[in-house]
Amino acid sequence: MYIRKIPLPLHCGLHLTREVLNGKWKPNLLFAIAEGIKRPSDIQKALPDATKRVLNLQLKELEEHGVVSKKVYHELPLRVEYSLTPLGESLMPIIDAMNCWGDAHRPFLERVIMQGESESVTAERKAACVYYLDKVGVE
Repeated sequence: MYIRKIPLPLHCGLHLTREVLNGKWKPNLLFAIAEGIKRPSDIQKALPDATKRVLNLQLKELEEHGVVSKKVYHELPLRVEYSLTPLGESLMPIIDAMNCWGDAHRPFLERVIMQGESESVTAERKAACVYYLDKVGVE
């Protein structure tokens, strides 16, 4: 189990909220569950870019934080469903606000994000070229 080296500052609500929502797919998971997607296979279909392992880890963390509940039906085949707890329901206005903010600033953010990605690709290529030229001894 992971043990924190720097303790989480519990006096600040922003840190607590970030701790619960910290994860690439957590807001998307909460949104999907709130929309009625309950089974892991359906969640995976709704978020095809996320790996099954990452989704399972983040669902487990959300469950540990009391935001999501997991119900296991002991039947063959085994069936699992996720739902939001009242605490998870109380997070939905935050998730909705994040969604609205992203939609409202979409043109600017898409341009900035795409520009940043193309610059990082160029920097990676330059670094690879410098490494290769050093290896082969070209100046």
